[in-house]
Amino acid sequence: MTIEILVPDLPESVADATVATWHKKAGDPVDRDEVIVEIETDKVVLEVPAPEAGVMAEIVEDEGSTVLSKQLLARLKPGVVAGEPTKDKAESAEPSPDSRHKTSLTEESNDWLSPAVRRLLAENNLEASDVKGTGVGGRITREDVDSYLAKKAKAAPATKEAEPIAPVASGRSEKRVPMTRLRKRIAERLLEAKNSTAMLTTFNEVNMKPIKDLRKQYQDLFEKKHDIRLGFMSFYVKAVTEALKRYPEVNASLDGDDIVYHNFFDISIAVSTPRGLVTPVLRDTDTLSLAQIEKGIKELALKGRDGKLTVDELTGGNFTITNGGVFGSLMSTPIINPPQAAILGMHKIQDRPMVVDGKIEILPMMYLALSYDHRLVDGRESVGFLVTVKELLEDPARLLLDV
Repeated sequence: MTIEILVPDLPESVADATVATWHKKAGDPVDRDEVIVEIETDKVVLEVPAPEAGVMAEIVEDEGSTVLSKQLLARLKPGVVAGEPTKDKAESAEPSPDSRHKTSLTEESNDWLSPAVRRLLAENNLEASDVKGTGVGGRITREDVDSYLAKKAKAAPATKEAEPIAPVASGRSEKRVPMTRLRKRIAERLLEAKNSTAMLTTFNEVNMKPIKDLRKQYQDLFEKKHDIRLGFMSFYVKAVTEALKRYPEVNASLDGDDIVYHNFFDISIAVSTPRGLVTPVLRDTDTLSLAQIEKGIKELALKGRDGKLTVDELTGGNFTITNGGVFGSLMSTPIINPPQAAILGMHKIQDRPMVVDGKIEILPMMYLALSYDHRLVDGRESVGFLVTVKELLEDPARLLLDV
């Protein structure tokens, strides 16, 4: 009897998915609720856990295969706990130590190997018969494998010296890998934004000294009270939220020939992850404190890094903030995230000489870049929005006083 492992229910807007990574192969022991495969959609990565403990009997869809909701992925033989013999073997007569050692080296008795040992053998292209077991009943332990590898590595230099060294023709090489489903979707969205919007970018610069001084003064107290560090992003989000209130066109979107004005403030935060750029949404930012914003951004960033973001956390959003400054970007022209009307790019804070009251001072300055859809937002609104963000960041007390 086997249990069928199926593709989970895909989100409503997702037609199909790709088998991204198999964490188990046929014959491997599996614990209950252990993740055995990851399914990648163009929005999120779904983890498929084992419904019961057992052994992987068969993998039906290999990595890279396109699958649909509820499609068969693999079959699991239940009733076998990782690292333990099957029920049938347990009921049979206990083998002698000698026979156990002998059979542990054969392919038919791989159940005697622990998952860690089996994985270590596979990673180093070793057979069980290559390693002499010193465990109970002649079992191979992890230390046995490490000892074998150490001896092999110690003997390797002598072997290499004896072999002729082939001349290297060239140090140039290349590697071809298919684009992930998420990367394909990102490419489609960026191209769509460039081709379907009348996108323009306007720039300004902001003196970050007031916020840096404020953080320096209250950082320790803030972290002690709220158990999170006070960063720059919470100030950016607060300033953008206030500017969106004053310029509703920037918070709107186009739906065909209609302009949709939103009376709520859901801001997308661009997050770089190992799988690509995603924009999870921080909702109702007008009701959040600085501490709540910092915690919300941290939670979304951690989920993005671990591939745990849900479809709900990635959909919606009326405006996007992207902070290329964390990577050292001094200036850029960010691309709009459709169907939004605009995106704000923050950049590296860098000391520059500035003229203040007729005198030159060294100030921490940062460039702001607002890309907007000119079909919906005119120059007056775009420049006014950016100036508002600049003024609020240069005088953060206005954020608290709502002036």
